[in-house]
Amino acid sequence: MKKTSIAIIFLFMGLQLAAQTKYLRSIAETQELSKDVVSLFKENNIAASFEQLTPYWPMPQNELDAIEEKTIKYLNIIRDRFGKPIDTLKIKNETIADVALRETYLVRYENTAIRIIFTYYKNDYGWIVNAFKWDDSFTEEFE
Repeated sequence: MKKTSIAIIFLFMGLQLAAQTKYLRSIAETQELSKDVVSLFKENNIAASFEQLTPYWPMPQNELDAIEEKTIKYLNIIRDRFGKPIDTLKIKNETIADVALRETYLVRYENTAIRIIFTYYKNDYGWIVNAFKWDDSFTEEFE
C-alpha cells in the first residue's frame, strides 16, 4: 500500500509539472508575451507579469516566487526614488539562428529607466523563457 501511495504521489507531481509547461508557437508569440510583461511592469503589476511568464519558464516555483518578491520590493523603491513610470520602449531584438531570441526593453521613469531582458529558447516543442532579467544598467545599451 505504501508503494502504491508513493507511486500515485509521484505520478501527480509529474502531471502537475507537465501541466505547468506551455510553449510559445512562434516568435510573434514571444514578442507579444514580452510586450505584455513589460506593460505590466510599467503599471507596477509585478504579480500579473510573473503570472504571464511562469507557464513558459521551466524554473522551480519557489525560485520564481523569490524572484517575484524581490522584484516587487525593488521596483517600489525605484518608484519612490525616481518617480512614476512614463512609458516603455523596445530597444533591441537579437537572434541566434532559429534557436534563441533576446528582446530588450526599457521602462522609463521620470528620473531613470530600467532595462528588461527576455531570452527565449526554441526546443522541439516551441519557444520557452530561458532567462528573464531586469536591472538599471540601461547605459550598457549605448554602442
